[in-house]
Amino acid sequence: MTLFIHLYCVIWIALLTACCSTTGRELPNGQNVVSVAPIEVPDESMYPRFAEPIPNVTVTVGRDALLACVVDNLRSFKVAWVRMDTQTILSIHHNIITQNPRISLSYNDHRSWYLHIKNVQEVDRGWYMCQVNTDPMRSRKGYLQVVVPPSIIDNMTSTDMVIREGNDVTLVCRASGYPEPYVMWRREDGQDFNYNGESVSVVDGETLTITKVSRLHMGAYLCIASNGVPPSISKRIMLMVQFPPMLSIPNQLEGAYIGQDVTLECHTEAYPSSINYWTTDRGDMIISGGKYEAFPVDSGYNKFMMLKIRNITKEDFGFYKCIAKNSLGETDGIIKLDEIPAPPSAFTTTQKSVLDNQTIRKKGQLPIIETNDAITSNFQGEAYGEQIRDFDFDEENYALTIKLDRMLYSVLISHLISIAKHFLLS
Repeated sequence: MTLFIHLYCVIWIALLTACCSTTGRELPNGQNVVSVAPIEVPDESMYPRFAEPIPNVTVTVGRDALLACVVDNLRSFKVAWVRMDTQTILSIHHNIITQNPRISLSYNDHRSWYLHIKNVQEVDRGWYMCQVNTDPMRSRKGYLQVVVPPSIIDNMTSTDMVIREGNDVTLVCRASGYPEPYVMWRREDGQDFNYNGESVSVVDGETLTITKVSRLHMGAYLCIASNGVPPSISKRIMLMVQFPPMLSIPNQLEGAYIGQDVTLECHTEAYPSSINYWTTDRGDMIISGGKYEAFPVDSGYNKFMMLKIRNITKEDFGFYKCIAKNSLGETDGIIKLDEIPAPPSAFTTTQKSVLDNQTIRKKGQLPIIETNDAITSNFQGEAYGEQIRDFDFDEENYALTIKLDRMLYSVLISHLISIAKHFLLS
């Protein structure tokens, strides 16, 4: 404070009380200082008084700041603003001394004196003093705090990474800001992940180190920096884990009957993404179209291989191979397709027509070709059984009918002979 008292005496000596004239001199650092002479007042009650302290101000970098100094009973005294840490005079009364174009001054009723700083920068952070040229000098000071929202330092932060499964990986995220930002990591999808043996959702710190990385770690990670000054900021980093193809088969043995459609299925995992295809047991690659339809279903590094075979024939039974290849290796799996007996519901229209005609012929009638739309290619096994039972029952009735006809014929002949004898005798 003694330094400021001496500085004050030097500054104010040259300023004339009546005309507020100014003289300039250069400090060693090139700053222009204007001095104003102090005024001696014998009565203490006649001295200016600060009506209130200068409040500390916090402002975000790039915004405007306002420091207020309120002085009662200023009379003919002068007010000056000084930057304390650099000992720079910014203004004296109505005059701006500093060469900084971002600083301006306003006042109201010779009582309130406002120091304006536009587009505040971090260099503006510090103590500011409001002085009155009394003897001794009177002053108040306030602190300007400049806060800076967090930002990611790209050239010091990891980018998307590709690593082999089983190795260790370290992701780095550097951030700047004031106050110093807090940095944390999490998965973009919000899922927990295995972090060195623990299932966690968030990891604190600028570095994320995963030992023995697996395919389950694959995905997007967010580095999030925050320091209480909005907005928080994040950077997205993709972690890709390479591994050779792996294959699993839900059903290695499939059964189908002739005329049926069947779908074979294989599941693969690989990164980089694998090339997947099907072959027959002769090694011929199966191309989609006509009888075959091969279609994959992708889900990240998982792929579901499907092969649909339409209208199965005898030649379609055998072995089918699903194959997956990428730059790290290849694998395959075999599915066997076997023939199974057709269920009763699988009889064709031709089979049903033949059966119906045989039944009709056994009844001694002419065959009739069914054209009813209700007859379909499939019918229930129960109906088939009933028709078989009807067939046996009609054969027995037919034999019985022949016997009855012969008996009636014999009776009729005997009766006719009796009548003829009666007429002859009479």
